[in-house]
Amino acid sequence: NEEQWLQSPECQLIEADLKATLEGLMDHLFGPTEKRWNDDFFPFTQPSYELEIYHNDEWMEVLGCGVIHEQVLHLSNRSDRRGWAFGLGLERLAMILFKIPDIRLFWTEDERFHRQFKEGQIVEFQPYSKFPPVFKDIAFWTNDERTTNQDDFVENDFFDLVRSTAGDLVEKIELIDSFTHPKTGRSSRCYRISYRSMDRNLTNEEIDGLQFKVRDETATLGCELR
Repeated sequence: NEEQWLQSPECQLIEADLKATLEGLMDHLFGPTEKRWNDDFFPFTQPSYELEIYHNDEWMEVLGCGVIHEQVLHLSNRSDRRGWAFGLGLERLAMILFKIPDIRLFWTEDERFHRQFKEGQIVEFQPYSKFPPVFKDIAFWTNDERTTNQDDFVENDFFDLVRSTAGDLVEKIELIDSFTHPKTGRSSRCYRISYRSMDRNLTNEEIDGLQFKVRDETATLGCELR
């Protein structure tokens, strides 16, 4: 069964090889850097992970990976083999190489962006005028008094929820405060969401509507708004 597979020496050996190889790849591409692994879900791997590196004073997701699911190998008539798979975000690599601060710029049609780059040349991106951001904060408890010893909150799930709810207007999500209540043991987090359009000014009224949707959806993660 699933638990037996995850605890088996075979699975742990493949997982160790996966992590050692991909950590080595990150060191080769970016130089020695701090890394962290987050549990994730992909339909064709088990277990599955996301790898983040610490870059420019913040954590940045660079790839997803996992041990290839036994059923995938069985359906491919390769039940005698084992392996792992990964997918690398090329946009993230380009952001680092060209020092591009916002991933949404890759989908812009603004010539001020496109004309800065030529094939075969790595140049530093020169920022151009952008519209002002709108900042909204959200704070919530990630566990309750009955489960103070257990906190299943996954930060990347919250990030995905915010971006899927508010779309491309979300420029940045950053943790600005966290604490554990000394009496109840409950954990709290406060995030600041930066909203910015690439081509127009945003209004507080417009973003308030999106922020209320984000607040409503956050409850689906088992969090209690403060």
